[in-house]
Amino acid sequence: MGAEEFAVDHRIDAEDDAVHSDWDNGREPALTVQPGNVVRVSCRDATNGQLNPASTPADVAALDIDLIHALTGPIAVEGARPGDVLEVELLDLEHEGVGYTLVLPGPAELGVLADEFPDPALHVWDLEGDVGRFVDGIEVPLAPFPGIVGVAPAEDGAHGTFPPRDVGGNMDVKQLMAGSRVYLPVAVEDALFSIGDCHAAQGDGEVCGTGIEAPMTVTCRFDLRSDLSIDRPQFETAGPFTPTGRDEPMYGTTGIADDLMTATRRAVRSMVDHLQDERGLERDDAYMLCSTAVDLKINEAVNAPNWVVSAYLPESIFPEAKRRPTRA
Repeated sequence: MGAEEFAVDHRIDAEDDAVHSDWDNGREPALTVQPGNVVRVSCRDATNGQLNPASTPADVAALDIDLIHALTGPIAVEGARPGDVLEVELLDLEHEGVGYTLVLPGPAELGVLADEFPDPALHVWDLEGDVGRFVDGIEVPLAPFPGIVGVAPAEDGAHGTFPPRDVGGNMDVKQLMAGSRVYLPVAVEDALFSIGDCHAAQGDGEVCGTGIEAPMTVTCRFDLRSDLSIDRPQFETAGPFTPTGRDEPMYGTTGIADDLMTATRRAVRSMVDHLQDERGLERDDAYMLCSTAVDLKINEAVNAPNWVVSAYLPESIFPEAKRRPTRA
């Protein structure tokens, strides 16, 4: 469904005066809207335009971390007051044909296996329609969503964008696709909503620290819900609940440990091993593919002292000749 099918009340471009890389309730709004308004928002990629289709891993190593993430806003919603709930209906997301998945070593320590991948890595994606092209003929289905949706926190001053917060932010919920609604608890007057870190696709977990980071345009409708009372974000969505949006043959690996992060690391490491040993991928490529097309699930967290996390790899992303045979 294209944004042109909606009556757009306002547009906000990703110009310098509307782009920021922190949360601050003292920032002047770039736009003020009424409840019920539809807004078309342009978003830069998460690196704030520091990468381009000709970039290399050396450019990843040189990234200015202070410019990540590039958010567009804030958008003031007139009448919003602390204690209200801001409803954001995501109507449409449009990518621009290019995306980036990167392994970013150093102080940021992004990725669940950051200590095992000390060197920068980069894949520049060719995005065409609803498919992103990886190496070895692998095609990842696209499911665009904004990684960051949030409102300004109650605490004064500048706050980093990397950790998610009770008012939203860097949640990376890939199910917040077009057609979904997210509900955010308002902490300051006019809410001061910002959005960015758009992904053309991502596996649940975003395990290397990035999905398919992509510049994008997001169309959304704002409303206020004084009839709701929530402490943290909630949402309504129809999925996808698998990497491809359908039930299909998967290959799974598990991590078992008395700590959920340790179990997660083991599941991801085993999937990276599988992609390298059984599918012939370079190890950096395997790690980046896990971040964009492999879903993590908590299988159980009740059988102390150990918990189980699994990683699911869809067979359909591989060329047919490279898929594992389906077993009865």
